Amino acid sequence: MKKKIAILGSTGSIGTQTLEVIRNHRDLFEVTMLSAHNNADLLIEQAIEFVPLHVVIGNPSKKELVIEALSHHPTKVHSGCEAIADIVSIPEIDLVLSALVGYAGLYPTLNAIKHGKHIALANKETLVVAGDLITTEVYRYNVNLLPVDSEHSAIFQCLTGEDNASIEKIYLTASGGPFRGKTVEELQQITKTEALKHPNWCMGNKVTIDSASLMNKGLEAIEAKWLFHLKPQQIEVIVHPQSIIHSMVQFTDGSMKAQMGLPDMKLPIQYALSYPNRLPSDFTRFHFPDYPALTFEKPDLKTFRNLSLAYKAMEQGGNIPCIMNAANEVVVEAFLADKIGFLTMPDIIEKAMSEIKYIPEPSLSDYAQTDTETRAHTKKLLPLFK
Repeated sequence: MKKKIAILGSTGSIGTQTLEVIRNHRDLFEVTMLSAHNNADLLIEQAIEFVPLHVVIGNPSKKELVIEALSHHPTKVHSGCEAIADIVSIPEIDLVLSALVGYAGLYPTLNAIKHGKHIALANKETLVVAGDLITTEVYRYNVNLLPVDSEHSAIFQCLTGEDNASIEKIYLTASGGPFRGKTVEELQQITKTEALKHPNWCMGNKVTIDSASLMNKGLEAIEAKWLFHLKPQQIEVIVHPQSIIHSMVQFTDGSMKAQMGLPDMKLPIQYALSYPNRLPSDFTRFHFPDYPALTFEKPDLKTFRNLSLAYKAMEQGGNIPCIMNAANEVVVEAFLADKIGFLTMPDIIEKAMSEIKYIPEPSLSDYAQTDTETRAHTKKLLPLFK
């Protein structure tokens, strides 16, 4: 039987690449649900091609447009964020691929888990914000939590057949982004256009900015803590500009495993969809002679302070990672709107982390309140940092 897939965020970079994978394996996968926040035109195109049972357009003002376009198709049209969280519970879904951006992925993912759906997670913020809650529910409902990020997929693949207790350390590789090696003085005048030019990966705007500031690697470190049951000191970030080694595991006997390949998100996406099997693909193959040197270096934590802030949040725990994430989403949006500078982002995040109330053992409602309060507070901080 075909595996029935729901794609949350189907019009984004991960969502469109997921549909490419499914397009090449229609005998194995069936699309049951698609969702998009604002890109109604592409959502309509996807729905016409894949004929899901349900589509959700997050922006209610575009619901009628989608309804009219799909009026001669069997697909049911819904709108609003609550509809996404509701529909993931239907019995016609086996696996939910969550590619929503930011905090928005938390509630749909949590509800899908509670209804026994396996999760392919491309929304790292879900674990950053509420990793303890999510992992508890994963065990309670006995579902798979499959990483889609290339780094976490690499660790996951390296650990196949291994005992997690034998992990000494994991290395999350980072390309270093477009500003690797630049000084603080050089970054003072960086524009969003420059920051959006990632050297190796094609991603959405928010993730690309996070990559340039190294916040993305900080979020990934926190995500890895929960995915692989690690302590912060077992997680090390290493800059690897070629992005060929996607991450590595060092075991207690000193041996290491690495997962390698050309930068292509379709590979970890396909592995998450097909797990525990591997499917053939026509993805471009890596050839060693094309890369005579693979290099590694330590990240510059003084210049790119977001990574240090993420480790601080991971060490403190509680609702601090939620505060950091909410503040980061606000400052990235402000940077993309030319309201603040590139180097201002960590200053504002750090201030928010120090000023929002710390809750050591937050509940789901505490996370929601923390997120709302942090966003409002961070927006008030923006004018102070121009």
